[in-house]
Amino acid sequence: MRRIHYLVVFVPAAVALDLAGAPATAVFAVSAIAVIPAAALMSEATEQLAEHFGPGIAGLLNVTFGNAPELIIALFALADGLHEVVKASLVGSVIGNALLVLGASMLAGGWNRERQHYHVPAARALTTVLLIGTVGLLVPSIVRLAEGGTLPKVGIERGSLGSSAELATVIVSLALIGIYARGLRESLRSQSEAFKGPTEPARWSRRRAAIVLAVAAALVAVASDTLVGSIEHTSHQLGLSQFFIGAVVVAVVGNAAEHYVAVVAAVKDQMDLTLSISVGSAAQVGLLLAPLVALASLVIGPAHMPLVFNVYELVALVVAGVLTTALTRDGTSTRRRGAGLLGAYAALSVAFLLA
Repeated sequence: MRRIHYLVVFVPAAVALDLAGAPATAVFAVSAIAVIPAAALMSEATEQLAEHFGPGIAGLLNVTFGNAPELIIALFALADGLHEVVKASLVGSVIGNALLVLGASMLAGGWNRERQHYHVPAARALTTVLLIGTVGLLVPSIVRLAEGGTLPKVGIERGSLGSSAELATVIVSLALIGIYARGLRESLRSQSEAFKGPTEPARWSRRRAAIVLAVAAALVAVASDTLVGSIEHTSHQLGLSQFFIGAVVVAVVGNAAEHYVAVVAAVKDQMDLTLSISVGSAAQVGLLLAPLVALASLVIGPAHMPLVFNVYELVALVVAGVLTTALTRDGTSTRRRGAGLLGAYAALSVAFLLA
């Protein structure tokens, strides 16, 4: 059992604080900590279950559960009608993976090395998919502006954002999911042709892995419920906007387990794995997670949530896509580039705080 797993005691602690009527800030802080070990346990259980199958099924399992914590948090927020938090957390997840995680990984990996290298075709494929996802997310906002409407303002998003934007959201969401599904099918096919059987002996039995995965998913759901339920009051008590909490705090918490793995891989000079985790996860948010959440809003929560973002979110998406692509095209990683990505993330975070 890893040390991080011991933090799972924060899950019942968060529930106890919530039931006892503790201050919202305490419930929020404990719930945020609780999500991290639950997500880490979920990730490990997925990896162990995947080792019982060939690479094709393993890839499918990792894709299915890779962003599950973020999805669970988003669904609870949708149910409470916290659309600003949901959209901010989606954008925060993209820039968190593409700028914060990749930047921290490049900086940590290059601390005692002049430069690191990775496979150029794979990196270009990942950044291309990232750009497709980010461009797709921009479309409903462009439609909203084209029909003479205005973008949502931080903290005062109310009412309908227009039927055209809602229709564009549905069409774009289905298109992005279709693109993702086709890419996944091709990836699984190539892996199945290249490899046969399990990749390595599994440390856990199939039954144990499945049980732990189910328990971990339940723990993530419980922690997410208390986390989301305390956001509104925490926002007022700390004087922070729900937009900032969603874009920075919630996004980082939901991806914390993946962040750690990516940085450790970079320190071990496994930059291909680091890019796969960081850029791949950012692309997955745009192509799969955001569209799924938007479609889920048709049946969950008080109203449909069109993917119409405020100007800060739009700028952040463009910066993440363009900057990540520009700094990963030549197969070279340096700590200076990592510092640049971290600087961009810090600048966007400050802008979110002051919005």
